[in-house]
Amino acid sequence: MVMAAKKRIFLPIIILLVAVIIAVILFSMRPAPQRGTPERLAVLVEYQMVQPQAQQFMVDSQGTARPKYDSSLVSEVSGQVVHVSDRFVDGGFFQAGEVLLQIDPSDYEVAREEALANLARAQAGVAEERALGRVAESEWRSIEAGEIPALGLRQPQLASALAELQSSEARLSMAERNLERTRIRAPFDGVLRSRQVTLGQYVTTNTVVANLLSTNVAEVRLPLTDFDLAFIDLPDNVEDDEVGPGVTLHAQISGREYQWSGSIVRTEGVLDAGSQVTHAVVEIQDPYNRRGPTHERVLNFGRFVQARVQGVSVDGLIELPRFAVNSRGYAWVITDDSPRLLERREVTVERRDRQSVYISSGLAAGERVMLTQLDNPIAGQRVRIEGDATEASEDASVDDSAVEADEDSQAGRS
Repeated sequence: MVMAAKKRIFLPIIILLVAVIIAVILFSMRPAPQRGTPERLAVLVEYQMVQPQAQQFMVDSQGTARPKYDSSLVSEVSGQVVHVSDRFVDGGFFQAGEVLLQIDPSDYEVAREEALANLARAQAGVAEERALGRVAESEWRSIEAGEIPALGLRQPQLASALAELQSSEARLSMAERNLERTRIRAPFDGVLRSRQVTLGQYVTTNTVVANLLSTNVAEVRLPLTDFDLAFIDLPDNVEDDEVGPGVTLHAQISGREYQWSGSIVRTEGVLDAGSQVTHAVVEIQDPYNRRGPTHERVLNFGRFVQARVQGVSVDGLIELPRFAVNSRGYAWVITDDSPRLLERREVTVERRDRQSVYISSGLAAGERVMLTQLDNPIAGQRVRIEGDATEASEDASVDDSAVEADEDSQAGRS
């Protein structure tokens, strides 16, 4: 029993020792790793072949559509409102000359009839004085042949009658104008923004009855910096018959992009002291499509829109993605010879926008500009482009110490 117990104790130890001896023998028989210089391929990069050409610049801005004319409609006479148009509601559209309100005309009709009567009386007075003057002249000539005095010919009385006639005509004209003013008409094609009076209300002279917006022309004020103005062919003072640069307005409405066309008609001529920008005014004809399908969708007043102003055209510029030129004004050029190397090139940037840079000098036609964004590119670094034969890069070798470290780590794992 004692002998059997001893065998059970020493058997696992003997098996473990045998396994260790076998592992040592196998490790000693493993061939040593080959020492050498592993090769790594040059970095594959993307590029753009540059070619100078004429560039049509576009200047981006933004603004809010507003009416060219925003008027307050005022009553010129007093009285009770006895009729309102069906279009005399907020948002109602109307035509130029359309009657929107009717003030009670009764008193003004009476005033016109009175003015007519006074005019008739004045006309009769003039006719009477002329007849009396002819009779007086005949009597004076029958008595003596000398010069007849003006008073004898009743010329002062005739002048007074003519003055009264002129005054009566003026009062009639005023009475007719006041009667016409009881019908309050729209001064232009437009939309009613808000109304301040309603049917049955009494209004006095100079009472604001409504606010009207003209729908013939919409305007958008675009803020432009001095840098923007350098790329826009905009006269200092645009004449009435002169058309400025074209402008495309666009906005997202219900998930869809809509556009409207207009042109710059003037600048406000004053540099904003706070923002240091100049405001250019764009006009859009018939924004509400009142004269037909002028636009794909109406341009509502108050809508915020983005604008692209047509700028000047400049020859001999190279367009590159904005990221291809760093903040210090350098681009990386790929040489044509094999092996291909990176060359740092200083360039002159004529203009930058959100996506592109426009270069006026520093690059030649046919050169390749690297577009791939490497972490730390250096001048002389070897790269390859699509279509190049696969070549090894000698500057990416692994030293012997790295190999030895790899051997030691493998031995430790074994």
